[in-house]
Amino acid sequence: MSVIGPRSPAHVLDNPALASLTGPHAHFAERRGRVLRYPVDVSPWLALPDEPEARDWADLAALAGAGAEVPLNDYCGDVPEDWEITFHVGGVQLVDDGLAAAPDAEAVRLGPADVPEMLDLVGRTQPGPFLPRTVEMGTYLGIRREGALVAMAGERLRPPGWTEISAVCTDPAARGQGLAGRLILAVAHGIRERGDTPFLHTSARNTNAIRLYESLGFRLRRTTSFLAAKAPERLTDGRAAVPVG
Repeated sequence: MSVIGPRSPAHVLDNPALASLTGPHAHFAERRGRVLRYPVDVSPWLALPDEPEARDWADLAALAGAGAEVPLNDYCGDVPEDWEITFHVGGVQLVDDGLAAAPDAEAVRLGPADVPEMLDLVGRTQPGPFLPRTVEMGTYLGIRREGALVAMAGERLRPPGWTEISAVCTDPAARGQGLAGRLILAVAHGIRERGDTPFLHTSARNTNAIRLYESLGFRLRRTTSFLAAKAPERLTDGRAAVPVG
């Protein structure tokens, strides 16, 4: 059994990392067997098959390293009994359902030269994983005040026809000014301009963010689960699957 229930993918957003790493982000993909992942300095997202088997979990452990803690983002299935679950929180996936997407005159394009400032802002606001090369995944926009980066948002996963908005964050001193919403709509405008549809993920506990996203025009598509699990030190055959949580 699983936390959310068995997944029967009929849509690229049911396994968005796999769709990204076999589609528009294939140039990032590191592969072992049927398991794919982004480089560790790009993103912690990895992709298991829709119905992973014992061999896939063995390949994942070999790819990550024996005893390594592995993030299982947007995963709703079972985990082998010899993997130790170290983190588990419910999540939600939301999709564009009428966003008033529009460019923002104050938003500036961020690139590799801005990464130190972006990492500093992420470190102070904790919007989720953002690594030294995450900026390569798509377009990132920011707002500066007196030269300092005070808010940003950008693009992460790229399943065919869709683009995930991520790393939405605002410096505590600049909150309450609507900067996050403006940047979300500006990033969404760029996504729409190339023919994709925006979507995003967040923790089910992050009710303030969910209210903001829904007020902008996102709607809930499905619930999901964000996990981390420690790979076994030694792999064995015939591992049984046990429920998450």
